[in-house]
Amino acid sequence: MTEFKLPELGENISQGDLVRLMISPGSSITEGQPVMELETDKAVVEVPSSVSGTVKEIRVKEGEKIKVGQVIFTLDNGASVKAPAAAAPKAEPVAAPPAPAETPKTAPPPAAAAPAASRPAAASGATEFKLPELGENVTQGDLVRLMIAPGAQVSEGQPVMELETDKAVVEVPSSVNGTVKEILVKQGQKVKVGQVIFTLEGASAAAEKPKPAPVEHTSGQQGARLAFQAAIAAEGKTEEQALPPDQPAPAPATFSMPQQLDKVAGSEHREPVPAGPDVRRFARELGIDIHNVKGTGPGGRISKDDIKAYTKSVVTAAATASAAPARGALPAQSPLPDFSKWGGVERVSMRGVRRKTAEHLWEAWNTIPHVTQHDKADITELEQLRAKFAPKAEEAGGKMTVTAIALKVCASALKIFPQFNASIDMAKEEIIYKQYINVGVAVDTDRGLLVPVIRDVDKKNIVELAAEMSQISKKARDKKLTLADLEGGTFTITNLGGIGGTAFTPIVNHPEVAILGMSRSSIEPVWVDGKFEPRKVLPLSLSYDHRLIDGADAARFLRWIAEAFEQPFLLSVQG
Repeated sequence: MTEFKLPELGENISQGDLVRLMISPGSSITEGQPVMELETDKAVVEVPSSVSGTVKEIRVKEGEKIKVGQVIFTLDNGASVKAPAAAAPKAEPVAAPPAPAETPKTAPPPAAAAPAASRPAAASGATEFKLPELGENVTQGDLVRLMIAPGAQVSEGQPVMELETDKAVVEVPSSVNGTVKEILVKQGQKVKVGQVIFTLEGASAAAEKPKPAPVEHTSGQQGARLAFQAAIAAEGKTEEQALPPDQPAPAPATFSMPQQLDKVAGSEHREPVPAGPDVRRFARELGIDIHNVKGTGPGGRISKDDIKAYTKSVVTAAATASAAPARGALPAQSPLPDFSKWGGVERVSMRGVRRKTAEHLWEAWNTIPHVTQHDKADITELEQLRAKFAPKAEEAGGKMTVTAIALKVCASALKIFPQFNASIDMAKEEIIYKQYINVGVAVDTDRGLLVPVIRDVDKKNIVELAAEMSQISKKARDKKLTLADLEGGTFTITNLGGIGGTAFTPIVNHPEVAILGMSRSSIEPVWVDGKFEPRKVLPLSLSYDHRLIDGADAARFLRWIAEAFEQPFLLSVQG
């Protein structure tokens, strides 16, 4: 029996997700025959067999994460040969790490490169079209549809593929002209920014300006020494002339320090600080800037203990930052039980909108201290007005829904309560008040919840808002939303009234600070003028970020919204 193990896939690639198996027990395979498709963090690659024989047992399943060296399958009468490394993904060749810099100077600029979306292939003379940048924080997507085929003519700006990102389905235009030679991806495959999509013959593309090479940085004491040498060189001195006899030059480092410590005392011409020579030498040995240290001695004099305390605070902050989970990453959880012990199960990959929704809501829930305020609005008179003006909305191409009216009500409320139209920057300890009002409306689609944004809501009347909301909701359900349709919101409305429920607690759409939820309206007895009357009541739920919004302000904001529903004339008076 012969074992086939996952071979090396490329530098720094140790594992991947098994997308597709191309073999089954009993299959005869030969050396070099593709046996599986594996999705690494760089591209989807076909892995060839390094052995020949008949497949006996397959030890992995599609969708499973497998590691280099793991046994994939076994063979009967297998002839083992030296395992070649799997073909490295064409999308992003891994470059060798640069040699460490000897002196603190900028590397020379590289030769002009071809555009990121198209670059001549060295071997074939063809031109590669690579997936271009799709938007902020969008690095990959699922290929929904290819709009080209080998031999097809493409021109610059022509849509060549539909890609489903975490936010929307977008058409990707070509940045080159030419004849399609080879398509290197398949529909349904996950593709990443910079990955080669297809090659062309006779292609042409605009040249891209070369980008300057980044300045090479050093860290820790090595960075301190280089900074020290640069400073004294600018003064025309040697290290012996710059340092008193009891202050040796900073020694080369044998370990790395955080970037905050990557300075050396005396490398900048600033006001002198009160510290003795031994303290200054101690600061240099640690590779920190003594000007950043606050002294606790008489007259602010700095001691070694002050240096140690400062160093500890910086290192602790750096360690905390590095230990923090990456933004958008899903939380780690304890191992799940084997559900198959109790019956049949099916595992489906979390992709596209559902995966992004999970990541975004987890981040929002863990970032924002949520509180939800509930209230009710008597919309009996509003329903009469809605029925009266419904034909005008239909003439404009929309529907006079409660959500359309809520858009205008909320826009007016946000002007009176600007803290609800804001965001929090905790890193800078600032509140960002927005001078525009863009309201997102949650839309239920077959791919999950999407929140397209209606812009400048305060500048449009209810009929215009009703028409625009109908149009953008249709785009969401038809998978025609663009990334721009989903960005720039300052407040969100979600209406579950068409489904049911009496109240709920919506999650704030980070980085916004509040969201309004509406449930199904119902006829309830309301005490009016000394007697109960049947009235139509709309339940309202407001979730908000308690870091910025106090409970009393939330209650006032929601009550104002309820009264605007009850007395539409209030929009003209105060809105």
